[in-house]
Amino acid sequence: MAKAEIDAEHSSSPHRHKTRKVTSISKPGWGYILKRTLNSFTSKGCTDLAATLTYFTVLSVFPGLLAVVSLLGVFGQGEQTTETILDLLQPYAPSQLMDLIEQPIRQLTEGNGAGLALITGIVGALWTASGYTGAFGRALNRVYGVVEGRPIWKLRPWNLLVTFTMVILVVLTMLTVLLSGGVIEFFSDHLGIGDQITQIWNWVRWLIALVLVVALIALLYYATPNVKQPKLRWISPGAAIALVMMGVAGAAFGFYVSNFSNYNATYGTLGGVIVMLLLIWIMNNVLLLGAVLDSELERARQLESGIRAEEDIQLPPRGIRQAEKMRDAHADLVKQGRQLRLDNDHLDYSDRD
Repeated sequence: MAKAEIDAEHSSSPHRHKTRKVTSISKPGWGYILKRTLNSFTSKGCTDLAATLTYFTVLSVFPGLLAVVSLLGVFGQGEQTTETILDLLQPYAPSQLMDLIEQPIRQLTEGNGAGLALITGIVGALWTASGYTGAFGRALNRVYGVVEGRPIWKLRPWNLLVTFTMVILVVLTMLTVLLSGGVIEFFSDHLGIGDQITQIWNWVRWLIALVLVVALIALLYYATPNVKQPKLRWISPGAAIALVMMGVAGAAFGFYVSNFSNYNATYGTLGGVIVMLLLIWIMNNVLLLGAVLDSELERARQLESGIRAEEDIQLPPRGIRQAEKMRDAHADLVKQGRQLRLDNDHLDYSDRD
């Protein structure tokens, strides 16, 4: 397909219309969003996509943690970060999972270098962790019904930039939790602010941390697929709901494993691995559900603004060059196959006595 034809597919893009805000969507629109979200999640095979993302999560999670811990080590918070991560997981994660991940997480702190070794380690960790970012983008391409059109020399640096931004958000989140309490206590002691401010901040910092995590998920939804969103919504409904559902799903799964199942008795030493994979798969399902919800919110905004989005969400692609090459290559293969058939059309392959 030529570039003009591809551009024509997006001629009804929302750039020509002013789409509605989420708060102005009608009641029938919200009902449509709910039904369409559940239908799209199922029809687009999101549970299978979550399984693919689980594989990339396993490959990326420890390099990602290494990048986070290495950067926090610059502030002298690497070891404290490790303890905080384990303390946060302890009440909710099954014992099999804690036994599996505790030692690798502690080793991340022990392996921190300095100078060039630190920079090299962070870059290598980001490169590996960006594999999940790329996989998530491919999953969202299916959600939005588009193909990847960006060439690898553009896509890979972009995924690295997105991954680095996500790591920075995680670092800011951890610094908010780890450092800020001591800073407030310092000002409280020297400026006479009072202990009440410290107590308030001990609650507020967790709220800030939650907002940063929602922003991280929203960035993942916005930046990874091959579609240009109207704007970056740092706190999107899908991201907020995904975070809540991840907390609920994680707690429910931990309760189930702790009280109704014994994977160690069934699978032995592999029990912890199976628990970890199941938990990651559940979390990726929730992340994809939030992304589908955001996509259907955009569809509803477009529909109620008069844009023909009942079949396809009308968002322009970030790139089309690679899609054109793939389409041309497919057309060449079809042409070769047709010629192969015609060249052998006169042959008779029937059995002869």
